[in-house]
Amino acid sequence: MAIARGYAATDASKPLAPFTFERREPRDDDVVIDIKYCGVCHSDIHQARNEWGNSIFPMVPGHEIVGIVRAVGPKVTRFGIGDRVGVGCFVDSCTTCAARDLDREQYLPGLVPTYNGVEADGTPTQGGYSDHIVVKEGYVLSIPENLPLDAAAPLLCAGITLYSPLRHWKAGPGKKVAIVGMGGLGHMGVKLAHAMGAEVTVLSQTLSKKEDGLKLGADHYYATNDLQTFQALAGSFDLIICTVAAEIDWNAYLNLLKVDGDFVLVGIPENPVPVHAFSLVPGRRSISGSMIGSIKETQEMLDFCGEHGIVSEIETIKIDEINAAYERVIRSDVRYRFVIDMASLKA
Repeated sequence: MAIARGYAATDASKPLAPFTFERREPRDDDVVIDIKYCGVCHSDIHQARNEWGNSIFPMVPGHEIVGIVRAVGPKVTRFGIGDRVGVGCFVDSCTTCAARDLDREQYLPGLVPTYNGVEADGTPTQGGYSDHIVVKEGYVLSIPENLPLDAAAPLLCAGITLYSPLRHWKAGPGKKVAIVGMGGLGHMGVKLAHAMGAEVTVLSQTLSKKEDGLKLGADHYYATNDLQTFQALAGSFDLIICTVAAEIDWNAYLNLLKVDGDFVLVGIPENPVPVHAFSLVPGRRSISGSMIGSIKETQEMLDFCGEHGIVSEIETIKIDEINAAYERVIRSDVRYRFVIDMASLKA
């Protein structure tokens, strides 16, 4: 076993603190990665504070991991020492199911999260707030050379979370797409939908980020605290992707869809979603959900971002600033994603 250093939550009520733990010895198909940067996702906070009720402590969060390959097992063929790589939200899955349904493994049984999960041998997984990680080759992703590693890190969760539904619901030329929320997820949705050729509208509570939204690729920007927005935009959109977890007037948003329009949740509200049938039936509208993406789709997303020069808008922090960063995320006080510089991890 190899000793790793990181920051961990040891209890739901305690701040993250320095933590030493063991990583497994590399297997024949493993890649050892020196972690350079790790993005901070709101789900890190939910799990570190056991807000979803399934936390395993001690927990090293982080599933937006980028770094450099330190070593590879003898059966690894796709990566070599010195390669720029990333690891996203999961590090293993059901191989039987994956063979049958290769491109949707994130929805199948046996998925092993990058942290707060359990390996097949019963070992808890630990994430990217650490100096290195050992991952099966099949769950390692290649980072395009033209993308800066720090700003590419959030693509491993925020990027794929928006790319997958945009591709599945065929965002592109001639399609009108609305992104609800202009945060870490929403700003990636704007960039990606714009690059795909869709007409992009941001629906945000206020106009405070309008300048940013238009600069990042939005064609239109509306404040949802203005009731006239819902009257003016009724029946406008082919696709609405909701990135927020806050309570909203679901029926009002559904009425913004065209006939056969789709409303897709990627944010997860705490309470059940109250939807009236008349918001769906007369327009043959649908409400659905989407969760991250497969390994194949995530690599496709990274390559797409490389072709279009797309990265996240980030604020880089030191690891000892993580607890303050969590509080700022909760206050929506970041534009638009925190990324930890793991060089700040003290020996």
